[in-house]
Amino acid sequence: MTEGGEKIILVEDDLSVRTTMVTFLEMEGFAVEAYSSSRDAIERLSMGGCQLVISDIYIDERTGLDILNAAKKQESGCAVILMTARGTIETVMAATRNGCFEYLAKPFELDTLLEAVKRAVAARTPEDDEVEAEDLPESEMIGSSTRMVEIYKTVAQVAPTDATVIVLGETGTGKELVARMIHRNSDRSQFPFVAVDCGAIPPTLLESELFGAMRGAFTGADRDRIGVFEAAHRGTVFLDEIGDIDGAFQVKLLRFLQEREIRPVGASRSKTVDVRVVVATNRDLQKMVDEGKFREDLWHRLNVITFTLPPLRERRSDVPLLAHFFLNKYNTRYSRHVKMTDSGLRELNNFTWPGNVRQLQHLIERLTILAPNDRIDAESVQDAIAAMDQKEGGGETLAETEADQIRRVLAATGGNKSRAAQVLGIERKTLYRKLERMKQ
Repeated sequence: MTEGGEKIILVEDDLSVRTTMVTFLEMEGFAVEAYSSSRDAIERLSMGGCQLVISDIYIDERTGLDILNAAKKQESGCAVILMTARGTIETVMAATRNGCFEYLAKPFELDTLLEAVKRAVAARTPEDDEVEAEDLPESEMIGSSTRMVEIYKTVAQVAPTDATVIVLGETGTGKELVARMIHRNSDRSQFPFVAVDCGAIPPTLLESELFGAMRGAFTGADRDRIGVFEAAHRGTVFLDEIGDIDGAFQVKLLRFLQEREIRPVGASRSKTVDVRVVVATNRDLQKMVDEGKFREDLWHRLNVITFTLPPLRERRSDVPLLAHFFLNKYNTRYSRHVKMTDSGLRELNNFTWPGNVRQLQHLIERLTILAPNDRIDAESVQDAIAAMDQKEGGGETLAETEADQIRRVLAATGGNKSRAAQVLGIERKTLYRKLERMKQ
């Protein structure tokens, strides 16, 4: 029996899962009332006296979020544990904002459930305030795997604070998406989010890019220029590829993080700005610190909260979700009606995705435009992967016989050559060379 003698209210529509959980919890000494429908569960919650609720998210016409709201409305101190096999950032954020105690991604070990129940019993407090749910925007941070749900939970905890965040992960794993999620769910969401690719800016220009510059500060500075930090005042600045900045600028960035003041290049005085900083890199910063290539004091200053995004090959269960998400997106964008076949999905699942989610996204966009008979099957996936992987002299990745595909992609992208090159899996300069040859 739980502390104080109250029962656990369990809401789960799957009979086998419900029976297993009831048996397990009762063997651990807890009393359990189990319900298979949201209506019966909410009716029971309206009677009061419930201090601990465990509910699936997707039940019937109502969801676990309705169970959460009903429980909190009746007993503000009630601890609610939600569980699902289809977790998204939207459901995790809504659950967290409404006071959910814990969010478990199925399948989970029964010991994991037991640990959450024990924490809920130990930490239960009567003064928890009810928070009104709000509609959350869609995002492309798609995934229901355990590791992704853990990331959603951490975002929900970190976003309302002003803590500096570092996002680690391979290229294409979605580091900027995490930064945008943090901003979108923070108190700064009504103010600017500005992303800067530090690796794409020459070291000599990075200072003026971030801090601004006064007229005449250097050759070509014909007017005062506001820097990124000032432009994002009260908002969030995302510094991607932070591992690429040189030692001289590392010192200046550290000073800014400590004092929150900027001095535009050529200015005589500093000014205070209020921004949250999120940084990201695909490099091993700890190793760079050990090798003397990255300042240890800057690393410690940045490393307040760290997200490590898993590569797609380590969360293969999310591939179908991502594939269908991108397919729906590009069907809408290009007015297509392409369908995914079982064999095509299996082929996508079998690939290792060295370019991670970004590579999958570009591949699905390409297939949406070029898929034979509006069907994505195993053969079309194999052909698209082969075209992206094929290497020719000078970096070309498409044979001349693919001129028709180039024309179709350019037509679909409205003549946007940069976008077309991404879809085709080639560099923009390669596309230009091919277009020149097509004119001959």
